[in-house]
Amino acid sequence: MNQKEIKALISLLDDEDHEVSQHVEGKILSLGGTVIPFLETEWEESFNPIVQRKIEELIHELQLSIMIERLQAWKNGGGLDLLEGMWIIATYHYPDLSIEKLKTTIEQLYYDIWIQFQEEMNAVDQVKRINSIFFGVMNFAANTKNFHSPTNSMISSVLESRRGNPITLCVIYLLIARKLGMPVYGVNLPNLFVLTYKSDKTQFYINVFNRGIIFSKTDIDHYIAQLNIKSKDIFYQPCTNLEIVQRVLRNLILSYEKTSEQDKIREIEKILKSTLDELPEG
Repeated sequence: MNQKEIKALISLLDDEDHEVSQHVEGKILSLGGTVIPFLETEWEESFNPIVQRKIEELIHELQLSIMIERLQAWKNGGGLDLLEGMWIIATYHYPDLSIEKLKTTIEQLYYDIWIQFQEEMNAVDQVKRINSIFFGVMNFAANTKNFHSPTNSMISSVLESRRGNPITLCVIYLLIARKLGMPVYGVNLPNLFVLTYKSDKTQFYINVFNRGIIFSKTDIDHYIAQLNIKSKDIFYQPCTNLEIVQRVLRNLILSYEKTSEQDKIREIEKILKSTLDELPEG
């Protein structure tokens, strides 16, 4: 459709006949994300608050569809790039966010640590060196004041404010450690996301939410015993990038439950569902 035809469609958004306006909305949504710039232009030129509100809703609906498509494509491609998965989630709040901007920021953080990093150090000393810079000079820390804020799950916000929840802080730390060539992975503990350093010779754990404190398998045993739950292998072993992204989405649902934002809860649940494997019928 050309711009003139789209303009004509948009003019019918406030039609008094509900069926007509619904049909028009459906037609606009069927055009996909390419129609967003036209809708934004029409929003700026409109002086009708009803039309403006409907345009805002349509743009949001289209952006949500784009986000789900991107996430499914990322998942189907093996979810290889964790930063890309985190970027897709952040576009829920910031639709125009550039992945290149995120890459540049992570690259700079990596470089600032790399110039003070020594590969010949043993694994524990390497982690301590990262900790001294990551939590010291770079000033990353737990966002204990606003623990349940949705922005804690948005990697762009955490990179900017240097405050985040356990999983987003872990992701940033992990991305830097991987660039340094370290075998560092995420671990899905109940109520807390941590990292593990796991090579052929050694394995230990890193609590990024508590300034990178190093702990052992025995500490996890005690933690699980305190929670009075059955021990599982996933509490000790690396998880996948997809599992990290799914946990971030579950955190977002919890954040919106705290503020009773039902529409956002439904949307994030829809996004999360799109990443889950379909269960066979019966």
